[in-house]
Amino acid sequence: MAKTPTPFRPLNISVLTVSDTRTIAEDTSGNALIELLEAAGHTLQERTLVKDDVYQMRAVVSQWIADKDTHVVLITGGTGFYSRDSTPEAMMPLFDKTIEGFGELFRHISYLEIGTSTIQSRAVAGLANQTLVFCLPGSTGACKTAWNGILEEQLNASHRPCNFVSMLIGPYESNQHEA
Repeated sequence: MAKTPTPFRPLNISVLTVSDTRTIAEDTSGNALIELLEAAGHTLQERTLVKDDVYQMRAVVSQWIADKDTHVVLITGGTGFYSRDSTPEAMMPLFDKTIEGFGELFRHISYLEIGTSTIQSRAVAGLANQTLVFCLPGSTGACKTAWNGILEEQLNASHRPCNFVSMLIGPYESNQHEA
């Protein structure tokens, strides 16, 4: 007997850009993520930009993961190998569980696009207080790669054999975290 297809369920997604040089007006990566998530049927919960500073990042993301209405946080920037890149160091202490396969799969897909330069990507993801947090590179192309190659399917309740949605809003809940 075939399983009944699970309908799409929109998620509330916040976008954080980490940059020492860009402003919101110049944030092509954040804009691309917002366009992609909205085109997929999700809702932009909040958006902000902070300098590449561990404590500023943690402050913003801690507020978002404490909000039961935020299901996913997408962070763009600060995942490279330069001395100022500190997004993984800022976020990993907040994770209750690390999604090891995200960084591995991202680098595999990215390798097919940019070759060995992907070795410098430190893209990571985890679950923090029932909120998914994905740390993506700052390039617009890399954000599109992550969305199109991984996130769009994994944030869609109808994707089989599995996805993250039921973990975030449960099988019978509305668009809310469990109380």
